[in-house]
Amino acid sequence: MDDIYANVDYDKSVDPRPSTNQTGPRSSERRFHGAVVLCLGLLSVFLLAGIIGLGVHYYDTVQRLQASDYKLSSLIEERDWLNANLTEMTKELNRNKTCPAGWRMFSCACYLLSTEIGSWEKGRDDCRQRGAHLVVIESFGEQKFLSNFTKKETHAWIGLTDEAEEGTWKWINEAPLSLKYWRETQPDNGGGHIHLGKENCAHIIITGGTNYQNWNDLLCSTDLRWICEKHHQ
Repeated sequence: MDDIYANVDYDKSVDPRPSTNQTGPRSSERRFHGAVVLCLGLLSVFLLAGIIGLGVHYYDTVQRLQASDYKLSSLIEERDWLNANLTEMTKELNRNKTCPAGWRMFSCACYLLSTEIGSWEKGRDDCRQRGAHLVVIESFGEQKFLSNFTKKETHAWIGLTDEAEEGTWKWINEAPLSLKYWRETQPDNGGGHIHLGKENCAHIIITGGTNYQNWNDLLCSTDLRWICEKHHQ
C-alpha cells in the first residue's frame, strides 16, 4: 500500500482555488443585472429632471396667471370707475339741458311727434326747418321709447328710405341700416301690387305696447305724421 501511495505523482501546477475568470451563466446574469440597474438609474434621473422641469413650468404659469388676474382686476375697477363717472357726467349734462316746448327728451336727444300730416318729404323738410331731422333709430332703448310715444295707435314717418337704391335701406344721415325692427314680411315694396306703388319710405306704428317689431314700408307720398329728432339745448 505504501508503494501505491508513493507512486502517485501530484501535479503541483494545478491550483485548487476556484477561477475568478469564469464565463459561465452566473457571469452573464451579473452583467445583465448591472445593465438593468444602470438603465433604471438613468431613467430615474430623467424622471426627476422632468418632474423638476414641470414644477418650474407650473410655478411660472401660476405666477403669470396671478399677474394676469391682478391686471384684469385693475382694468375692471378702472372700467367701473369710468362708467360711474360717465353716468354722473351724463346726468349732470341732462340736468343742465332742456328740450323745447312740446318736445320729449330721451338720452341726449329731443323728439317731436308732429300734429299735422303729410308726405315723407314734407316731414323731412319740416324737421329741417326746426333744426332737426327725421328720427334715426340707433338703439333698442330708442326704439322702445318711440314705440310708447303715445298710447293711441299712430303711424309716423321715420328717417329711413331706400329711394336711392331699391332694397338698400339707409337713414337720412346716410348711415346704413343695422338694427331692424320691421313687421313680419316687411319690407315688401307693396307686395307686388302695382296699385300700391313703390314703397320706398319707412314709418313706425306706435301702439303704446310691447310690440317693437313695428316698422313698415309705404308709398312716400302717403299722408302720415312724422317724428323729428335733435340734440337737446
